[in-house]
Amino acid sequence: MKLLSAITLAVAPLTTLALAAPKPMKVTVFGGTGYVGSAVCERLVKRGHTVTAVSRRGVNPKPDSKELSEVNWVAGDATNAKTVDSLIKDSDAAVHAIGLLFDVDSGLSNLNIIVSGSGSVPGETSTYDAITRSTAFNVINSIEKKQTSLMNVMNKDKFPFCFVSAAEAGWPDVPFGKTIDEKLAPAWLNKYLVAKRAVEQRLKDSNDKKGVIRSAIYRPSLIWDWTKFDVLPVIPVFNLASAIGIPFVDKTVRVETLADAIVAGIEGDDISGVQRFGEMEDISKRVR
Repeated sequence: MKLLSAITLAVAPLTTLALAAPKPMKVTVFGGTGYVGSAVCERLVKRGHTVTAVSRRGVNPKPDSKELSEVNWVAGDATNAKTVDSLIKDSDAAVHAIGLLFDVDSGLSNLNIIVSGSGSVPGETSTYDAITRSTAFNVINSIEKKQTSLMNVMNKDKFPFCFVSAAEAGWPDVPFGKTIDEKLAPAWLNKYLVAKRAVEQRLKDSNDKKGVIRSAIYRPSLIWDWTKFDVLPVIPVFNLASAIGIPFVDKTVRVETLADAIVAGIEGDDISGVQRFGEMEDISKRVR
């Protein structure tokens, strides 16, 4: 009995540590009204963080949500560097979930009403370069300025930043992926991926040269829940293709899993680099 008691006492601190609440942070979510962004905001609030959500509209997309009612909703243009600077200045961490599947140059922009989880429609200047690359670069630049300023000269902690990319951004790294990318993918998808890859490369360069950002890059394929009727029919196709080992097709990711994985990435000092569906499924369990 004494031995059992000793073991129990020894294990207790570890258990307490594992179950301890996360350190509250001030997190800014760019694209907070969107399909992924709003799910991230909900979970961040549940975990005890103070959340500011930035979007063109700056309006709570789910007024009945208890968690989202606690979010600070800000109408702002993330293509404006000064706007981003002012938001990052007071933040401990950030999430970039701004994106659109069809930009104004794709010829398919009206389809965003159907495929966008938030039902948003791109404006006249909403190109992949502006919406994805430019906004993300502004966030990265702002974080670097904050972390290398005199105010933070003694701060050795890296700034947590989560970027939502796409599984297809990794095509050049998998068998046959480069062929799909260069010869079979439609022009709009190529432009979409160019913007995503530019951000990924910018984060890599920042890590190599400055080392002040702990970036986690999420590469989901199709993101879904049971309300996404536009993608539900093809979910089994993607999942089967991934299961049988087709290298350029990734298993689909539920929006809840992605959002949980992003929150885990904000909180977990050990999480950085590219996160594919397997990593997302794994780390999402930390915050459930």
